[in-house]
Amino acid sequence: MQYKLIDSHIHFDQYSEAQQQYILSQLEKDQVEALIAVSTTLSSSEETLQLARKDNRIKPAFGYHPEQALPDELEIIKLLEFIQKHQDEMIAVGEVGLPYYSQMKKQITEVEGHIELLDNFVQQAAQLKKPIVLHAVYEDASIACDILEKYSHPYAHFHWFKGDKKVVARMISNKYMISITPDVLYESAIKELVKTYPLELIMVETDGPWPFTGPFEKEWTKPRMMHAIVEKISKIKEITLETAYTNIYKNTKQFYRL
Repeated sequence: MQYKLIDSHIHFDQYSEAQQQYILSQLEKDQVEALIAVSTTLSSSEETLQLARKDNRIKPAFGYHPEQALPDELEIIKLLEFIQKHQDEMIAVGEVGLPYYSQMKKQITEVEGHIELLDNFVQQAAQLKKPIVLHAVYEDASIACDILEKYSHPYAHFHWFKGDKKVVARMISNKYMISITPDVLYESAIKELVKTYPLELIMVETDGPWPFTGPFEKEWTKPRMMHAIVEKISKIKEITLETAYTNIYKNTKQFYRL
């Protein structure tokens, strides 16, 4: 039996044109129904929108990736206006969040501006009643939860999440979604997260074109890798493959209102 999947987080605009065409040509064969295509800047959002207009299997999300310097005030205004203008074509606000890895590398030392920007994005997502795709890991996840709770916004997707038991419990209590990448095949912390997190709050993603190691070390990242993720989830949770596929597909459809 063939089971459908949805890539809940992919940077489709960052692939080469040839790679984009290949991915789209293989989606039906790979049983991938849709791609939640996140953006990283205003120009990225504009490009993602154009890609989505050419193929309705691409579901665009607009935002500003936090692991980079803050945009200037004019770009922030333009991006928020772009989101407002294209809300009916947009599946979600994202990718947005906080710069955990840049802080660790000392590339970003002041985070107040990033917190303020995330606050703006959550407020807008809440007003538009749209899901929000979050890059918020470890300690930053608690800050993201604070902002989500401030605006009573329940439609939160923490992509490629990592964090301690306390914040995981808080996210589960709030019914926030997470998505699992191919590193579940070789990262013990991600395996433990899958074991802990309820199946009804789990989706799968590639975060492509981000490269992976383990069994995918020599491959460029493609949506079909998600089938290996689902197989691993079924083993970790000790459930049938059908149960894993059916629930993960349903979770993504319902969360993104597809």
